[in-house]
Amino acid sequence: MSKSKLKKILGNIEKIINEGHDILKLLDLKKAVATNSRAAVTTSAPPNVVFGRDEDRNKVIAMLHDRSGDEQPNSSSALNYSVIGIYGIAGSGKSTLAQYVIAHEKELRREKSPGHFDLIMWVHVSQKFSVNAIFTEMLDAATERGGHQFSNLDTLQQKLEEELNGKKILLVLDDVWYHDSVSQLQLEKIVSPLNVGSAGSKILVTSRSKDALVALGAVRRIPISELNDSVFLELFMHSALSGANIDERDRNVFAEIGRGIANKLRKSPLAAKLVGGQLRMRPDVDFWRDAGNRDLLKDTRGALWWSYQHLDEQVRRCFAYCSIFPRRHRLKREELIKLWVAEGFIETTGEGGEEEALAGKYFEQLVSSSFLQPGVNQEGVFHSFEYFTIHDLLHDIAEEVSRSDCFRVEDGWKGVIPPNVRHISIETYSRAIIQKVLEMENLRTLIIYSVKTEMLIEEKEFEDMFTRLRKLRVLHLVTATTSNTFSFPASIEKLKHLRYLSLQTGEAVKLHLSSQTDESVKLILPGTFTKLYHMQVLDFIGNTDLVFSAGKEMSNLINLRHLISFTSMNFPNIGRLTLLQTLKFFTVKKEPGYELQQLKHLKNLQGKLQIDGLQNVHSKNEAVEANLAGKECLKELSLFWEDESSNPNEQEEVIEGLQPPMGLQNLEIFRYQGSRYPSWMVDKQTGLKNLRVLALSNCRQLKPAPELFELLVHLQSFSLCGCSWDTLPDNMEQLMSLQNLMIYLCTNLLSLPTLPRSLAHLVIGNCDPWFTRSCQTIAHENWQKVQHIPNKEIFCDGALFAILRQRNH
Repeated sequence: MSKSKLKKILGNIEKIINEGHDILKLLDLKKAVATNSRAAVTTSAPPNVVFGRDEDRNKVIAMLHDRSGDEQPNSSSALNYSVIGIYGIAGSGKSTLAQYVIAHEKELRREKSPGHFDLIMWVHVSQKFSVNAIFTEMLDAATERGGHQFSNLDTLQQKLEEELNGKKILLVLDDVWYHDSVSQLQLEKIVSPLNVGSAGSKILVTSRSKDALVALGAVRRIPISELNDSVFLELFMHSALSGANIDERDRNVFAEIGRGIANKLRKSPLAAKLVGGQLRMRPDVDFWRDAGNRDLLKDTRGALWWSYQHLDEQVRRCFAYCSIFPRRHRLKREELIKLWVAEGFIETTGEGGEEEALAGKYFEQLVSSSFLQPGVNQEGVFHSFEYFTIHDLLHDIAEEVSRSDCFRVEDGWKGVIPPNVRHISIETYSRAIIQKVLEMENLRTLIIYSVKTEMLIEEKEFEDMFTRLRKLRVLHLVTATTSNTFSFPASIEKLKHLRYLSLQTGEAVKLHLSSQTDESVKLILPGTFTKLYHMQVLDFIGNTDLVFSAGKEMSNLINLRHLISFTSMNFPNIGRLTLLQTLKFFTVKKEPGYELQQLKHLKNLQGKLQIDGLQNVHSKNEAVEANLAGKECLKELSLFWEDESSNPNEQEEVIEGLQPPMGLQNLEIFRYQGSRYPSWMVDKQTGLKNLRVLALSNCRQLKPAPELFELLVHLQSFSLCGCSWDTLPDNMEQLMSLQNLMIYLCTNLLSLPTLPRSLAHLVIGNCDPWFTRSCQTIAHENWQKVQHIPNKEIFCDGALFAILRQRNH
């Protein structure tokens, strides 16, 4: 070995030893707790179990409905809102208390109780925030839909005030920080739109500092109360023993040891959840006793470090990687799993799905031990989105253990990027930053979250990126374009190690553009793209039309596992990609390589699959050959005929052969013109007993089928659109799990059966005007059938109905 090589190796060893000393210092707890901002809790949904907060909750609720403090003191004019604040140290349960309060208020709103708030909004503020971002979150909450983007703050505020005008509002500002007069001006700015609300509006603020509450004018400030000994022990033991596989005879032994451990945790709810989670996964008396002897647990931060150290080594690595995301980032399970696999963090002896399965277990371990905390379940009427967040103190730990590997460039950053960083994320792109990044030739991950239209990534910069960052495994870009065409340079072939490519143009980009927002962006992938043989994930989310310059050769990407797009992948012979797990869209064409049989060998498909162009399938045998029934991990299936004039008898044969797996949960059928239901929908032996969501759209020949609802006992959502039904089946009342019902463009419907008491959401749109009015007329038979449903949207556009009526008859 040469002297120079030996010197380099010794230098690396010395670096590792020094980093080890740094970690030991952290474990010795001589370092002060970091004061970084916390990961967003952007939901009003409380944890499944809340301990010891009933009295605090009732106190806050009483203040929310007390009108005596609505006018702020020391103001030149009365405000329409008043401010209530909750303060306390990190991890003490402030957000949980606020969630608990909001859950109660949402229940009052659902029941339309006297004094309820018309609009409830939850916004995370944190240490670093922009008024623009806060206003956008408030507008998203007020309109119950996302995607708002305004380049002009005044325009955004005007739009927000239009939505809030005249409403009685409850706004939660979670994790507010206060530093100086500048931050006070910003805080005053973010609450100013509430002045257009009605009197009695309230702002509920959580903060670590009383100063932040004073800055917002909170006349009532509540310190978060400390849990008493018995309640804290109950919380800890629930975290440590709930669901644990422990013999009842030994449970008393564990309870006694647990009591001693709980006494060391200084009544920190976060520490109780983290330490309890580790103990629950290790029901071993010796392990519990060893934990009870650790003085480390006497400090909250020490308890968190102890919990982190007892994660499996690979799980620790996966958690540390999460520090690359901003503190407000909403982590999605499947996205994070794909990233871990692409980075090579998951070590298995198998192939394909085994890595994803193991990564899924790591994810669940982090959730079970509270390192990842469930965030909002953003529920719409017929869909929901689940994501997870990381508590601030845990994010601090992730940053500390990964600081030599991971780095974030946030807004306003002007520092130095550590030279040995392997994974980097950039909150806002600039040419100065990208030039620094291009010097990091060992980079494995590059994530750029947003690019504004005044600072676009130009083709030369892509050339430099592809030429110099040749070790990239993950490249995630949100990029804008001033035209409707975007293309990668041919030099992308130099990224030989690339496994994960995510590009958001289209809808994500059009939010930044002032015109042509309804048109899609054409994304052109060069012919050299097919040389990226290690590629595992292609994620093209947005309003994007994909063009593959070498479409016939795309099947060379034999390691491809996930194709994610809002449109079909327009290249032939997709059936050769046998490792494929995600294929959201597939279109059958009258061309070689686009036959339905291409799905035959894609046995690993999972999640959602939409099949378009079924009018090009002409026999049951063709449908059977696709072997949908054998794809056991498929949970959602959409079947689309695009031509209503095709032979109904032929369609009946085809749909019979498209039998999905028995575990299917969501099914949508569009423009099916047969009059017969396939046996796999109605047969009691082979039917879809696990179906949760069913949507029938423009299936004009299908009639109500009582036998269908006898089978679908677990159905939660049913959508009927553009169908000729004149009534719903009489046995719908037995669907005790049904929560959502949408009836739209059904011009023959005149009456309703008795509906299940479980229904929470009802939409009736553009049906017969008489029928629509009857559902809104008190004492009418149809009104009596729907009056118990808390959330109803019933409407009819007369002109549109006339057109539809003429079309249907």
